[in-house]
Amino acid sequence: MLKLDLPASAAPGAQRSPAVRRLLLLAAGTGALVLCAAMSLALGTRPIPLPTVLDALLGDGHGGDADVVTGLRVPRTLIGLVVGGALGVAGAVAQGVTRNPLASPVTLGINAGAGFAVVTAIFTLGLDRPIEYLWFAFAGAAAAAVAAFAMSRRGGDLDPVRLALSGTVLTVVLTSWTSALMLASHRTLDEARFWLAGSIGGRNLEVLTPVLPFVALGLLASFAISPALNTLALGDETAQSLGVPVSRIRLTGTVAVVLLAGCAVAVAGPVAFIGLAAPHLVRPLLGGDHRWLVPGCLIAGPVLLLAADVLGRVAARPSEIEVGIVTAFLGAPLLAVLARKVAR
Repeated sequence: MLKLDLPASAAPGAQRSPAVRRLLLLAAGTGALVLCAAMSLALGTRPIPLPTVLDALLGDGHGGDADVVTGLRVPRTLIGLVVGGALGVAGAVAQGVTRNPLASPVTLGINAGAGFAVVTAIFTLGLDRPIEYLWFAFAGAAAAAVAAFAMSRRGGDLDPVRLALSGTVLTVVLTSWTSALMLASHRTLDEARFWLAGSIGGRNLEVLTPVLPFVALGLLASFAISPALNTLALGDETAQSLGVPVSRIRLTGTVAVVLLAGCAVAVAGPVAFIGLAAPHLVRPLLGGDHRWLVPGCLIAGPVLLLAADVLGRVAARPSEIEVGIVTAFLGAPLLAVLARKVAR
């Protein structure tokens, strides 16, 4: 019998092995997400045994521990899942649209724009509930995104370096204006300072109801353009020559980032670095293909957010540290390392 020595790439199943490996990694990430969710339900200022948590979830638990699980920690965990997923995917799409590895809702000024708009609404309209912040967060996020993209244009093309600088300038300016508004009014300071720190605690599921359709729309748009983002990475001219509508893809991606980041900021405040860190955590594992990167960030974002939230609760017992402070503390060195790496 004649035996042919086929190259590895032509061997049966060889083309499927990378996909299988990625699927296994996504499954492992899903397991890590389940573990983080369980930790979020069980750990806090007062640890609760997992059997008690399970009984509370099934409706069989009674007493104070069951009330803490169902009344406080379940909403907190679900909010963390939604906010973390939104920020993770927003970061992946922002980096793909701008071709800038430092792009995220924070570095593009989107979080700062949403925060400034919400604080302005608190100062002028007297808002006092996170559920009222949604439209102002959207407006601020959209205005900041438009301003950053407008300032980064060079000869009609998007300059990734100028975009990062524009986002940084916007963040500094808007943060300064936000601080000025808070200092001008004690009521605004009292209402906004906890929200601006970034937290998923102290909120009920009511805050998720108005944002879920917008989060779903942002995720749908992100998944829809993920194949085109791979081509966009080759440059605008190359992508256009391959038939990719660059302007439409970039507009769709920007709208998706604004929707996702605006919803996340409206619910939890401007939580930093989740959108920046998630793609850089996923990319070495799943590669740069956005068809895998986007779902990977949908898992990695909540993992990072819930892990940071649990750390903030455990590290400061019997008090707690807001998750936005924890992510900022851990994310600042990451930004410095990435900036140094990109500069080389």
